Amino acid sequence: MNDAVALALDFGGTKAEAALVDADGTLLPGSRFRAPTGRRTDSAGIENAVATVVRGAAAAADGRRILGVGIGAAGPIDIAAGTVAPLNLPAWRDYPLRDLVASLTAPMGEPPVTLRMDGEASARAEHWVGAGRGVSALLGRVVSTGIGGGIMIGGRTIPGPTGNAGHIGHVAVGDPAVAGVPCYCGATGCAEAVASGPRTVEWAREQGWTGATGEELGDAYAAREPIATEAVRRSAHAVGRALASATALLDLELIAIGGGFASVAPDYIDLVREPISEHGFPFVRKARVVRSALGGDGPLVGAGALVHRADALG
Repeated sequence: MNDAVALALDFGGTKAEAALVDADGTLLPGSRFRAPTGRRTDSAGIENAVATVVRGAAAAADGRRILGVGIGAAGPIDIAAGTVAPLNLPAWRDYPLRDLVASLTAPMGEPPVTLRMDGEASARAEHWVGAGRGVSALLGRVVSTGIGGGIMIGGRTIPGPTGNAGHIGHVAVGDPAVAGVPCYCGATGCAEAVASGPRTVEWAREQGWTGATGEELGDAYAAREPIATEAVRRSAHAVGRALASATALLDLELIAIGGGFASVAPDYIDLVREPISEHGFPFVRKARVVRSALGGDGPLVGAGALVHRADALG
């Protein structure tokens, strides 16, 4: 039995999820555990969610050695301090998530714990076993409760000094129509404030749509309801404008998009491509935009890559 496994934790605004990941980037069957978080959850409730999934995944090791723990967390984060302050979880500000996870896994031999932003983890997953294999300049992007991203250049991640490089959800999208939209970060006009799942649903409801969830919005879009159609296009175009700016800065070859809200419509990725294809620079237009090849497994695979592919850490 191959005992080389990583314990992967994906920590975000609506859920904490953990699983064991083997050296080939595969989630071990029966090792995946999920618990809800959410804006209204207090600190103790979030701690309990993390503890539940970490302990569940660890118990599934069944004699395998846990080489290390990788955490992909919603940002902003501080990799030196090991803290997180997810905008969609106001109960946690500068919370020592790395220390919490280390205390939970200490009885398993005190495996090292590595904390990175969830967007970086997703980028690493795509580069390792997904759509970005062999690509030199890659951006992984997550469109979900929030919007995150991660950068890989020359096969190595670029986390920045605090770990927040690639936080593309807080790039201004450059459209006068959305310039004044407030964001939870305190700025206005951020891509996340315009294009995330919850904020897109919120905007649609302000226009008179009567649904309540991203899933219902997707159904309304499929039925060609005008408000739902405009809401999805508004989200995708904001994402595309942010990605065009990122490509102008980084000369990207590939952008891989994952996250639950990126599946709100079958043509969401096509809609994201439109602002990029209209850019004046050929080197921006050449960037390929694809859906994540890993689906919902990407964030956990990427957290596992923090252990199995530690040589690629920036």
